Amino acid sequence: MSARPAPLWLTAGVVPLVNVAAAFLAAGLVIALIGENPLEALQIMLRGALGSQYGLGYTLYYTTSFIFTGLAVAVAFHAGHFNIGGEGQALMGGLGAALVALSLPFLPWPILLPLCVLGAALAGAAWVLIPAYLQAYRGSHIVITTIMFNFLAATLLVYLLVGPMKMAGSMAPETARFVPGATLPLMNQMAAWFGLTLTRTPLNLSFVFAILAAIMVWVLIWRTRLGYAIRTVGANPDAAVYAGISPARITVIALLISGGLAGLMATNEILGVQGRLINEFTAGAGFVGIAVALMGRGHPFGIVLAALLFGVLYQGGAELAFDKPKITREMIIVIQGFVILFAGALEMMFADRIASLYQRFAGQPVSA
Repeated sequence: MSARPAPLWLTAGVVPLVNVAAAFLAAGLVIALIGENPLEALQIMLRGALGSQYGLGYTLYYTTSFIFTGLAVAVAFHAGHFNIGGEGQALMGGLGAALVALSLPFLPWPILLPLCVLGAALAGAAWVLIPAYLQAYRGSHIVITTIMFNFLAATLLVYLLVGPMKMAGSMAPETARFVPGATLPLMNQMAAWFGLTLTRTPLNLSFVFAILAAIMVWVLIWRTRLGYAIRTVGANPDAAVYAGISPARITVIALLISGGLAGLMATNEILGVQGRLINEFTAGAGFVGIAVALMGRGHPFGIVLAALLFGVLYQGGAELAFDKPKITREMIIVIQGFVILFAGALEMMFADRIASLYQRFAGQPVSA
């Protein structure tokens, strides 16, 4: 009997869960070595992230940023490219949103707010245009160029925030505050519209945008001709050419979409929380998106779940570091590193054994 591919629920569901369990086991051993109880630490982390409105709000707030950057990496993955410039593209997304908000404060909010969101997406896409062109038409490697553009974006933003865009009278590198019509409402404010009471947290309307973006990416990749072309180029560029698809054109389009999604991450922080443009607001979310996309296997549903896991790690880790001083913030980064290690570099370590177990119980040969 010939082997057949493993079912999606096995490769995209069971295998990542086993990898995460292995990561937490390794992290638990490290916590035990410093004299703390791993089970107690896990309980504190989960309670801090999910056990209250406050903790859940912060968890979903972090999750929102990771969904955007994870989707950005995934779209590029499907086209066969590794866009690790999400950090810089998100920074430029913040700049794009800020330019619109500060230039057009006289517009009513039903016009101004969508323009700010659009400005974030377009600025993120614009920042990846040159690397996309160089990859598609000049053979420059997208990894190298996007790394360089991360540094360029950070440098440009610092220059603008301490120079032309700096708020008068402020010592901090920041712009003037946006008008209320250019900011996204917080979830507790939205709940109040319906007579509900929620604890105030940074969670805002961009969480809904992130979920909608995940749905739209799923439709794009698996239900449209463009998505088929993107997947074909990513799987086999030569076959794509034979089918009449231009790999160069699809590369540019896919990377522009990727950059636009990364730029939308700025809506969470700049439009949803800060109400002004500040320096280094991404806080590494662009790089976390790489791990999120890997763990989610490039599928929007998996990316949402992986982003939620990292949201739990961020918020629960902060609570854990507060309750257990011996478990420092650096230790939390170690735990996150284990998750990235097992879900990324070692993602297929258990796949063969899991596939063999499935074969044994299902009575069918399966290729891992």
